[in-house]
Amino acid sequence: MREGYSLARFGNDLLAGVIVGIVSLPLSIAFAIASGLKPEQGLITGVIAGFAISALSGSRVQIGGPTGAFIIIVLGIVQHYGYNGLAMATLMAGGMLIIMGVARLGDVIKYIPYPVTVGFTSGIALVIFTTQIPDLFGMTIAHMPSHFIHKWGAFVQACPTINPFSLALGFLTILIITICPRITQRIPGPIVAILVTTALVHGLNLPVETIAGRFGDVPNRFPTPQIPHFNFHDFTMLIQPAMTIALLAGIESLLSAVVADGMLGSRHRSNMELIAQGVANLFSPIFGGIPATGAIARTATNIKNGGRTPIAGIISAITLLALFLFCGKWAGLIPMATLAGILVVVAYNMSEIHLFGKLLRSQRSDVLVLLVTFGLTVLVDLTMAIEVGVVMAAILFMHSMAKMTNIHLIEDDTNGRPHEYDGVPDGVEIFEINGPFFFGAADKFRDTIAEIKKKPKVLILQMQHVPAVDATAISALESLVSQSQKEGTHIIFAGVNKRVFKTLKNTDLITSVGMENILPDVQLALAQAIAIIETNEELAER
Repeated sequence: MREGYSLARFGNDLLAGVIVGIVSLPLSIAFAIASGLKPEQGLITGVIAGFAISALSGSRVQIGGPTGAFIIIVLGIVQHYGYNGLAMATLMAGGMLIIMGVARLGDVIKYIPYPVTVGFTSGIALVIFTTQIPDLFGMTIAHMPSHFIHKWGAFVQACPTINPFSLALGFLTILIITICPRITQRIPGPIVAILVTTALVHGLNLPVETIAGRFGDVPNRFPTPQIPHFNFHDFTMLIQPAMTIALLAGIESLLSAVVADGMLGSRHRSNMELIAQGVANLFSPIFGGIPATGAIARTATNIKNGGRTPIAGIISAITLLALFLFCGKWAGLIPMATLAGILVVVAYNMSEIHLFGKLLRSQRSDVLVLLVTFGLTVLVDLTMAIEVGVVMAAILFMHSMAKMTNIHLIEDDTNGRPHEYDGVPDGVEIFEINGPFFFGAADKFRDTIAEIKKKPKVLILQMQHVPAVDATAISALESLVSQSQKEGTHIIFAGVNKRVFKTLKNTDLITSVGMENILPDVQLALAQAIAIIETNEELAER
């Protein structure tokens, strides 16, 4: 608003908002049904959460609402705790997101490794595709197994019940959504698919299941706000699912904001984005909605159609509200096979197959993290996948960093050294540490020090190329100093930078070694070593 807002800009926002609102209609319904909930709950989420996210977002063009990423999480919570449990978890997640934003953790979430993000996103896509097989093929399955592999076993057994009309409608939907953007960018493919397939079903009286056939009539009125019932037992059980919702909402919304930045050349505010997501997830369950986050596809649609300010997102929420109130009763006519076709396209777009294949050609540690995260998402659950994936990536990264840290005895080096190491007197050993000195390299340090056959009179630790140390490295240094003092060896630190010195200053090492033995370069350290040896020799002669 400080930059000014013109009638022409409002016209662009209005057009983009209306188009995105129309696009949101079938997606909101499909995501809710795939999550084991009623179609109107997806629409309510698109209106309430979509309005809050656009109004408060740290990105000017963010469009929020229910997304495919939440399907497997929401489905699992609903199956175990019912909708009230989901509402509790969503409220808790909203509070967590606000706290994360206030604590300025928006940048921290960006550090989740790329193979982890691609792994669980591709895993979610495969799970979404799997959940849509029965509706896409019109199968009749009395009891759907919960495990991924058992689901496919049930599909094979249900092959005789395939409905060819459902299958034809599903593939027609996929075909229309694929071809429509090549003809026009203005008319959303899912809407065209819904209009065409719904007309075919009711015009030809095809024997396929519709939304009304499964859920009854879709209400076209907004529910009365109601606070979910809280009980302590479910609260404690829902902490982990709530954290998963919060983390996924943060990741998805920030990824969407980054995509928008790339398309517009702008810059979002990550912490404000988390707060907006938190507020949206606080209000959504009060009106009977489900978890929401920034939607990459809808945000991109907003940008491509001219949306440039939060007004476009607000208009999209109002458009969806109008469609819900005035056209909601017609939603019951939509075939389930059509919604399955829409979600199959969503799953394909989510899968990022080209990125998955690209990562498979990268270094082995990244491939391992990718495949483990993907496998756990599909075969276990998303929470464990993210936890294990992040921990694995961290461990493998630390292993790589530890290998980069080089610790060696100068005199044993045959590659030639700079002149600063010339003239090292007898009784003096110089150990050079190159790279970050942290717990991953501490054992290497201890092993290298232990290789000294003859204990020197003075041991110089050259730390010029050590950017940082951690508590484990400090502990290793303290052990070395203590052992050396018992053996009569003096320790001198050379080339300590300001950051490392600040860390040492907060420990007992300064007192143990003495300030006079912490020097800025190796030449001063050698001079100090010579002085120590000469002093000790004079004392011995006396």
